[in-house]
Amino acid sequence: MVDAAAAAPLLTPYRMGRFELSHRVVLAPLTRERSYGNVPQPHAIQYYQQRTTKGGLLIAEATGVSETAQGYKDTPGIWTKKQVEAWKPIVSGVRGKGGVFFCQIWHVGRVSNHTFQPNGQAPISSTDKPLKPVARANGIDVATFSTPRRLETDEIPSIIDDFRVAARNAIEAGK
Repeated sequence: MVDAAAAAPLLTPYRMGRFELSHRVVLAPLTRERSYGNVPQPHAIQYYQQRTTKGGLLIAEATGVSETAQGYKDTPGIWTKKQVEAWKPIVSGVRGKGGVFFCQIWHVGRVSNHTFQPNGQAPISSTDKPLKPVARANGIDVATFSTPRRLETDEIPSIIDDFRVAARNAIEAGK
């Protein structure tokens, strides 16, 4: 007789820190671009619930830590109270089905365009070197990237604080 765990290790339980996962299949973060004004929308409740299994791990789409963290149209954030409140029913929906939900927080750095930045400013990064634009990738037009502005040393603590606030907000949202 074939051992089920040996035949399908992805379907075996796994202890991840304090979390007991029922299997090892994870919903990886996907950029959905359906969060208008950087606020997750109610339809995300159904989206994430449809992908939830009891004891399964889901990682939310990359979620911006600040206004300057944005690099893609209609991606969610978690730096404002409104955003935190919008995440709460999404997290509750996943937890209600027994899922484990993590928030991937990020700052895109130079992978941005001035149109996504506050007041149309240049994206901020560790460098002032722009990314080379790619005309097409997989048959799809790719956005061009604006030349970034290199962060000054005294600005680094504020970016670190953006991550700190975003992590606290994710915890408040239940993720």
